[in-house]
Amino acid sequence: MSRKSVTILGSTGSIGVNTLDLIARNKADYDMVALTANKNVDSLIKQAREFKPEMAVIADAGLYSQLKEGLEGTNIQAMAGADALIECAQAPVDWVMAGIVGAAGLKPTLEAIRQGATVGLANKECLVCAGEFVMKEVAKAGATLLPVDSEHNAIFQVFDFEKTKGVRKIILTASGGPFRTRSREEMADITPAEAVAHPNWDMGAKISVDSATLMNKGLEMIEAYHLFPITPSQIEVLVHRQSVVHSMVEYIDGSVLAQMGSPDMRTAIGYALAWPERMETPVEVLDLATIGQLNFEAPDPVRFPALRLARGALEEGGSAPTILNAANEIAVYGFLDKRLKFLDICRVVEETLGSIKSREVTSLEDVFDLDRESRQKAQEILKTLH
Repeated sequence: MSRKSVTILGSTGSIGVNTLDLIARNKADYDMVALTANKNVDSLIKQAREFKPEMAVIADAGLYSQLKEGLEGTNIQAMAGADALIECAQAPVDWVMAGIVGAAGLKPTLEAIRQGATVGLANKECLVCAGEFVMKEVAKAGATLLPVDSEHNAIFQVFDFEKTKGVRKIILTASGGPFRTRSREEMADITPAEAVAHPNWDMGAKISVDSATLMNKGLEMIEAYHLFPITPSQIEVLVHRQSVVHSMVEYIDGSVLAQMGSPDMRTAIGYALAWPERMETPVEVLDLATIGQLNFEAPDPVRFPALRLARGALEEGGSAPTILNAANEIAVYGFLDKRLKFLDICRVVEETLGSIKSREVTSLEDVFDLDRESRQKAQEILKTLH
C-alpha cells in the first residue's frame, strides 16, 4: 500500500484516538498532515509530539497560547479558532477522518470533501443535517465517502452497488443500549453516568446517550438513506444485544448478507483507513463457538420513541431531519448537565419538531439558520421541563 497523507478532524475523541492507534501500528504507511481538537489541548499536544503533523489546530481560540507553548521546539504549526479549522480541512491530503461530533463538524467535513479527498465519515450529523448538499459536493469534487459508523461500514462491505435492484432492504442492528430491558418507569431516574456506560462499545458521552435512547439508530436511518440508493421504507432496525452482526443487507432472492466482528471501532476505521485494501488490526478475533448464539428482537417503539421520531423526520424530508438533530443535541447535553430527565430527551425533540414548520432547504446557510432556530426553541422547551 502506497503512503497516504492524513488529516484527522477531531483527533482527541474516541474515533480520532482509535484512528491514531491504528496509524501508530503502521507508521510507515502514513504521513500526518494535521490534527485538530475542540478543547482538549493537553491531549492534542501529546498527539502532535508523537505523530508530528504539519499543523495542530485547537478550535477554542482561547487555548492557542497553551498549544503554541506545548509545541515549542517542534516544527509543528500551532493554529486556533474556527477559521484555522477550516484552513486545516482545506489542506490537500489523500485521506481525512471526519470525527468531529455534532453539527460543528459539518463545515470542516465539507471542506475536506471539496478537496476531492477520501473521507472517513464518522460524523452522523453531516448527512442528517445536510445530506443532499453533502452528497452533491461529493459527486462534484469526485471525493470518496467511506462510512466509519460500524453499521454503515458493515452495509458498505456487503451492499451490491452494481446491482441495486436486487436489494430488498438494509437492516441496521442496534445493541439496544444499557436500558434495553428496563420499563419506562425504571428509566425515569436514569443518571448520566448510567447512560454513558455502554455495555458493548467504548464511545463518547453524547453518542453513548444517543445509543441509550436509540436516537443513534434514528440518525443512522437518515444517514443510510443518503449513503445508499434505497428508499426510507427499505430501512429496518433490529436489536441485537451482542453487537456481533453489525448490519445486514437482504436481497430479493432471500439471501441476507451480514458483516460480523468483535465490537471494536477499529475494524470499521481500519477498513476505511486502508481502503481499497485491508489492514491488520489488533481487534479480538471473533469466536462464534464461544459466543454460542446470536439474539435478535424488534425495538420497542413505546419505550424508545426516538426511532419513531427519526423515521417520521426522514419520511417528511426537507428540514425535518435538521430540526430533529439540533433538538436532540440540546436535549442530550441538557441531560448530561443534569438539567433534564432521561425520558424528557425525546420529549424535547418531539415538541421542537412540532413547534417549527418544516420547510425547503435550498442552501447551506438555510441549514445553519434552521439549526440555530431549532436549538433556540429546544432550549426554551428544555427550560420548561427543568
